[in-house]
Amino acid sequence: MMDRDTAIGGGSSRFPVTRASVVESLRSDDADARRRACERLVALYWKPLYKYARLKWNRSNEDAKDLIQGFFTIALERESLATFDPSRASFRTFLRLLLDRYASNELKSASCIKRGGDTVTLDFDAAEDELARIAASRPDPEELLRREWVRSLFGDAVDRLRSELDDSGRAQQFRLFESVDLDDAASRPSYRELAARLGLTETKVTNDLAAARRRFRAIVLETLRDVTASELEFRAEVRAVLGIEP
Repeated sequence: MMDRDTAIGGGSSRFPVTRASVVESLRSDDADARRRACERLVALYWKPLYKYARLKWNRSNEDAKDLIQGFFTIALERESLATFDPSRASFRTFLRLLLDRYASNELKSASCIKRGGDTVTLDFDAAEDELARIAASRPDPEELLRREWVRSLFGDAVDRLRSELDDSGRAQQFRLFESVDLDDAASRPSYRELAARLGLTETKVTNDLAAARRRFRAIVLETLRDVTASELEFRAEVRAVLGIEP
């Protein structure tokens, strides 16, 4: 399976240029920009926060679903995410603290918003299956949140890479990336085997795989730029996620 070294390996050492991030768009005067920013952040963070909630408070599957859907529904309605202050914490820490406060209030009032109606709709089945595989080890909830955020980040980058390469007629590059960096190591083919299977030269396999890896790394960095609000936070997240010094 893909690991951190895959995201680091190969390609230019240049990082995305500073630009307005998704987090900064939360405070935009444009309501559509705020909505798009919220939707993007929900897509990246809901699954790590769901798993965190399940372990942190030992909530049942159904209760945790209600908690997370209620949390994001209220956050979007009240635009709570726009209160983020980058001088006080990273955005991931801000979200965790916001969820902690929401969960504490819900536990006190026992009035968790039920799924259905005007709520955020999320697909929890995959998250529950993933959680079942790790719950027995009882990981620290905050460390789990960090690991699952990286997992969500990389999963999002894989989806974007697949879409980009398919749309640009380079689906073969993604198949190479998938075969070498996403499949289990035990079943990983050699470059020679891939070349024979796809009717390519080994040099072509090497070059196409390197190109896909470079783009994957660039997507990860672009997303980290999107979900941070300052150069300092961006660089800290790069170190934490990729283990390299920007």
